[in-house]
Amino acid sequence: MENLALTFEMAVVLGLLALTVGLFVSVIVRIDLAAILVMVLLGLLSQMPGLGNLADVNHLFDGLASNAVVSIIAVMIIGAGLDKTGIMSKVAAAILKYGGKTEVRIIPIISGTVGLISSFMQNVGAAALFLPVVSRISVRTELPMSRLLMPMGFCAILGGTMTLVGSSPLILLNDLIISSNDMLPTDQQMEIFTLFSVTPVGIALVLTGILYFVLLGRWVLPNIGSKDEGSSGQSVRDYLKKIYGLKSDLVEVVVPEGSILRGQTFEDIMVAHNCYILGSYHKGQRFFSPVTSTTVQDPCRLAIMGRRKVIQAMANDYGLDVLPELDIFAEAYAPTVAGVAEVVVPPDSDLIGKSARDVVMRKTYGLGLLAIHRGGETLSLVETEDHAVTDISNEPLRAGDTLVAFTAWDRLARLTKDRDFVVVTSDFPMEDLRPNKVVWALLFFLITLGLILFTDMRLSLALLTGACGMIATNVLRIDEAYEAVSWQTVFLLASLIPLGQAVQNTGTASWIAQQILTLLHGWPIWGLQAGVAVLATGFTLVMSNVGATVLLVPLAVSIAVAAGGDPAIFALTVAISTSNSFLIPTHQVNALIMGPAGYRVVDFMKSGGIMTILFLIVSLTVMNVVF
Repeated sequence: MENLALTFEMAVVLGLLALTVGLFVSVIVRIDLAAILVMVLLGLLSQMPGLGNLADVNHLFDGLASNAVVSIIAVMIIGAGLDKTGIMSKVAAAILKYGGKTEVRIIPIISGTVGLISSFMQNVGAAALFLPVVSRISVRTELPMSRLLMPMGFCAILGGTMTLVGSSPLILLNDLIISSNDMLPTDQQMEIFTLFSVTPVGIALVLTGILYFVLLGRWVLPNIGSKDEGSSGQSVRDYLKKIYGLKSDLVEVVVPEGSILRGQTFEDIMVAHNCYILGSYHKGQRFFSPVTSTTVQDPCRLAIMGRRKVIQAMANDYGLDVLPELDIFAEAYAPTVAGVAEVVVPPDSDLIGKSARDVVMRKTYGLGLLAIHRGGETLSLVETEDHAVTDISNEPLRAGDTLVAFTAWDRLARLTKDRDFVVVTSDFPMEDLRPNKVVWALLFFLITLGLILFTDMRLSLALLTGACGMIATNVLRIDEAYEAVSWQTVFLLASLIPLGQAVQNTGTASWIAQQILTLLHGWPIWGLQAGVAVLATGFTLVMSNVGATVLLVPLAVSIAVAAGGDPAIFALTVAISTSNSFLIPTHQVNALIMGPAGYRVVDFMKSGGIMTILFLIVSLTVMNVVF
């Protein structure tokens, strides 16, 4: 290997690498802005004498049109299109049904599923498709996104090591082995790997990732909650307790056949037991906020809001079953679909002097009245902190009354145009779902998947085919497509690409590799393999994993031959270890999940540091056991 001397260009690149990491860790400026500043600085420095190899200014911004960046944009649009049809909501509901609402049960299901998908699909695509699913699960379980996205993202990366098509380095591996064979004697020729040769390593890594977060997640995962807005659409229990002192839960109750409640009206039950019946289910039909004059038809299920102990006492009296959590009503009453809202009765409203019962408020406006806030006093049928109970359904409304109601967000959106109300709740979800477009969405998703798996078409073109198909068939409008893209992620990745190219083009990567290999001289074969793995891990943090693989595989093969090791295993070590990218958000998947979860670089260093060490230990151990 030719001895390389440290040049001025290499020193400048090393300085830029140190500056980038420093800006990322210190968070002096936002991470995407830091990446843009480094890209611009790289371009400016390349104009100085002796630094021309740092960057070609004519191609400095090519990262914005790179295969990786365009692929991320397209897969975000595809994910948003699938979510728009309601498919992702159903996936989230299925996960919650089988996984419950606890972190230790949800993480294995989400992470394992994404890991499996990413074994045949680019890991960033698998992660992007599941972003809407995780978002909905986070809302329904009240688990912060930061507790769920990192396990999913890490397992998406790990899943790419399960097959030879799971990640770009593994896809390149056989080509690099064939080219390296040209330089080896006949008796040292390497055999190429098959599609599932690496599966034992990948499975071990995915299982390690899942166990890591299940066992240590409570300590290593950040707990970044969403900001609490005073007038935002929120879940029932927390909002009512915090703002109005109403202690209540939304529970599902099973009314068996032959119940003594048969024939009683919902209003009679509500007044007698100080609770609200917000939904009913009978003979396959679900009714949201049914009118209070509805009679009980057994067998049925009721969604009741009130004090849990009061509802339980009522259930004991009437022989009803109280479910531990919502079942049939889980989807329709999820915080993304319905919740607590506030509306004010203006002075010119036609409702003044009329009661909720008079105007049949539930049927007419879709408002299940929970409380009336009037002059500093809260009137409610449910027990409040001062134990005052009022039959608000018969209370005449006054100008200035704030009505606290349980409602579906689409019904609330209509009320914003009704002169009889002033809607105070501002940032409630105004989803325009298009279930009638589900066939088109699935069709173009399957077309995209087919192009990726069964053709040699460039990934970005295959994904854009699906994205454009969804837009053309109005699964997603063009403005919605723009909104679906996380531009912070796009500019972060695009701005880091020139820096990775500078590391390679100036010879800095080769110089670093040479210094490391010099240190490894004389080590045993297992030590050399571990050193190669660490070197590949370090390189993939500062340059593309493809670039690191192309650079290091020939070096690893040479080291193995000289030391008497298996060159194929050393080459595989490089290809596997370039997926060990958890320390900083330079990997596409890490950049993708950073914004939605609100992660900082130090969060990745904390959680990713241990994952990086586990990756090295597990991958090296399994490779040596299997091969």
